[in-house]
Amino acid sequence: MNEDTIRLAVIGRLLRRRWRLLTVLAVLGALVGYGASVLFPPRYTTSASVLLPGQWDERALLTQAEVATSSAVTDRAAAALGWRGVGGSELRDRVSATAADGNIIKISGTADTPERAQRLSDQMAQQFVTFAARILGDGTDPDAAAGLEALRQQVVQTNRRITDLADAADPGQTVEGVQARTELEKLRTTLAEAMKKLDQADPATNRTTMVVMGSAARPTGEAPPTRTQLIAGGALLFFLFAVVGHLAAARMSRRPRTDAEIAAALGSVPLGTVDVPGERRAPRSGGRRPRAVIGRLLGVDTRWDVPAPRASGDEAGRRIRYRRVCARLRDRLPAARRLLVVVPDGDEVARRAAGRLAAEAGSGPSPGSPGSPGSPGSPGGGSPLLRVVEVSVSRPMVPDREAESGALVVLSPGSWTTGELGGIAEACADAGHEVVGFVVAGPVRARPARSAERVAEDPAPAFAVHGDARGGAL
Repeated sequence: MNEDTIRLAVIGRLLRRRWRLLTVLAVLGALVGYGASVLFPPRYTTSASVLLPGQWDERALLTQAEVATSSAVTDRAAAALGWRGVGGSELRDRVSATAADGNIIKISGTADTPERAQRLSDQMAQQFVTFAARILGDGTDPDAAAGLEALRQQVVQTNRRITDLADAADPGQTVEGVQARTELEKLRTTLAEAMKKLDQADPATNRTTMVVMGSAARPTGEAPPTRTQLIAGGALLFFLFAVVGHLAAARMSRRPRTDAEIAAALGSVPLGTVDVPGERRAPRSGGRRPRAVIGRLLGVDTRWDVPAPRASGDEAGRRIRYRRVCARLRDRLPAARRLLVVVPDGDEVARRAAGRLAAEAGSGPSPGSPGSPGSPGSPGGGSPLLRVVEVSVSRPMVPDREAESGALVVLSPGSWTTGELGGIAEACADAGHEVVGFVVAGPVRARPARSAERVAEDPAPAFAVHGDARGGAL
């Protein structure tokens, strides 16, 4: 899978084969989310609105929103609330202000109870209005105010003078009189518009117009993230991390799958591929250890990233594959009397294939038997006797050479890394065994057909060696 594109079929296979582990991890994530909700108590948030009448541009509204959460306002609100252990700096982390449409500043407050959240928002809005009014009042220059009032008086006097000049103009129908009165009216209109703009720009006229638009509503629900959201988020986060971790590990996997890759890792040649019908795994020795039991319950004792077993042919076809492997062994080692079959410990498919291969070799003509190819006068030898041993891949140890003429490795593809297979080859070399080849065992779906009944009528083949000799780890 390390060179394949991750498709929906791969994710579906992961969900089918690892659903127990994913469920456990999702429950664990939910427990973590619940623990986070206990450490962080629930919060409640509500808002109070302050109206700013008049003409306000966007930058001015943003400035007022910053003023609403400034330290001057929060310090005054903290002093007015009188909450123990809560000062202005703590309130700044609990309040926020935004400029809404219609010249409205929304001040939000967050507290551990709905009542405290409502009081906090109301107090912040009131202190903001008071502080803004004080800024506008304190910022009025007396000289500027006196000058503005004098300007208004001058405008009034100018209007009176314009009226007098209009009355004194030629009341007749001369062109000069009409033009004079027209120019005087234009001057009067211009002065009125200028004074109107001046009154609108005067900040003193707006200093008392900021009003709080009612009390803040008491919140009825928790502010996000709620306990339910934390639990759901923790479960989803752990589930996604588990799925992504499985996919990343499979993508980065360097486990040989093809004959060429396995041959390069073992330094040997392939002798064939055999099929092993899938069946329920039987408990093995040591399978009651806690680690093995947990792995079996969670479904992690088998690989998920291997494709689903293909449909198998009949029993006769599978038996032909085993016999062809035995024939290749005879051709490769015509004078061999015994061979050591090395199976990686924990490879259930390879173990069953090795047992079947030993049975097929033992059911053929024994070397040196009368009438067999290996008897005197015969040109070739019979099938060698096979002794099956299981070797630990973590610390491989192969039995020393006795009467064996070499070692045959039986394994399933995609189950072991290149380093583990190289370790098995080195262990065989240390024990004096030459790896004459390897056999790949692939799981298949057996058909419950009549071929199985036909094979059951045949005499069961006997193993060449009774019992397995296991190679223990140091």
